[in-house]
Amino acid sequence: MPLLNDPDSIHPPFGNYAHGVLIPESGSLVLTSGQLGICKNGAIPESIAEQAELCFDAVEAIVAEAGMTMADVVQLRTYLTSRDDFPAYMAVRDKRLANRRIASTLLIVSGFTRPEFLVEVEAVAYRSGAGK
Repeated sequence: MPLLNDPDSIHPPFGNYAHGVLIPESGSLVLTSGQLGICKNGAIPESIAEQAELCFDAVEAIVAEAGMTMADVVQLRTYLTSRDDFPAYMAVRDKRLANRRIASTLLIVSGFTRPEFLVEVEAVAYRSGAGK
């Protein structure tokens, strides 16, 4: 089981995340590529919430292939194209993570390969003894 690492000697996290996550030596680790808000048929929803849901659907499918669930996600890296989308993205993120605190980074970027993309999410999942 990963352990949260929030040293008392530094400023506490600004939100619902942990400064660090300690991963024991034995177990399985899944690293995802950045997942975009695109449907299997290639459609791209206009709203940040719908795109974020698709990003998390993709992350969930990838970790499921390794015998894991969203409860095994220990870190996210998120890229948004607008600060205005932060609240809507966080609502989806917190729902999909069941409000668990994990290591997390969020950046505002100028854009992606296609202008209609609003969000990209990378994840790291870990489970002791997990895997197929």
